[in-house]
Amino acid sequence: MTDQSPAYHYQVITRALAVIDQGGPGLTLDDLAAKMQMSPAHFQRLFSQWVGVSPKRYQQYLTLGHARQLLSDRHTMLAAAHDLGLSGSGRLHDLFLAWEAMSPGDYARGGAGLMIRWGWFDSPFGPALVMATERGICGMGFADEIGAEAALEDLVSRWPKATYVEDPMALQPLVDAAFGGRATKLHLIGAPFQIKVWEALMAIPTGHVTTYGDIAGAIGHPSAHRAVGTAVGRNPISFLIPCHRALRRDGGLGGYHWGLTRKRAMLAWEAARSEG
Repeated sequence: MTDQSPAYHYQVITRALAVIDQGGPGLTLDDLAAKMQMSPAHFQRLFSQWVGVSPKRYQQYLTLGHARQLLSDRHTMLAAAHDLGLSGSGRLHDLFLAWEAMSPGDYARGGAGLMIRWGWFDSPFGPALVMATERGICGMGFADEIGAEAALEDLVSRWPKATYVEDPMALQPLVDAAFGGRATKLHLIGAPFQIKVWEALMAIPTGHVTTYGDIAGAIGHPSAHRAVGTAVGRNPISFLIPCHRALRRDGGLGGYHWGLTRKRAMLAWEAARSEG
């Protein structure tokens, strides 16, 4: 792993997150660099390359109050379900995502008859497990919190009757597009209610957030906050279907299947890039 790889950058930022959590936003660049065992210039350069803003500004995005500020300033009120682009494809959350959903009957069969290719890749958010059918990416998860084996078991358990083939070379173009902001195909595999929630998530623009309650209202089930939260948590294509942009109404982060550190890093990464 080189010091220019996304995974290396993310490791530095993961360590910095822990330092900032303990020391708060008042830490100087020299303090942070010393704790990272780097020169201030090297540390500043890595941060600027990864996120596009200075470590000081990035610290502001990582404070616990940032989610509340996002909800106050950049809260997206989702439109009614028929306005969400549910017909199939479009430019969603500042990526070109062309997607289609598996039929309820096929989903009920647990993925029987599906060939799913998978592999591990460097990403801006640590080691990423990516899975895809011939129609597009169907799964994306992260290993830092639970480990590679548990992450693989987690996604495989979603579609237990599918055939799985490790083939990272075949997936590399999809992964490069996914993290590079280029045209990406998705294959949504879930129950009908889950897919409605995931469709709503894709309508949230980069750098914005919404609430579980707004999602419930947008899909026509305004009282189904708990069910929406469960569906958000079961999103199999993390980052591309941006469940990290869903917050509690009080501005709390809520949960995140792959760890709250990952959710905070994604929100900070997006906020810095959209405002920096």
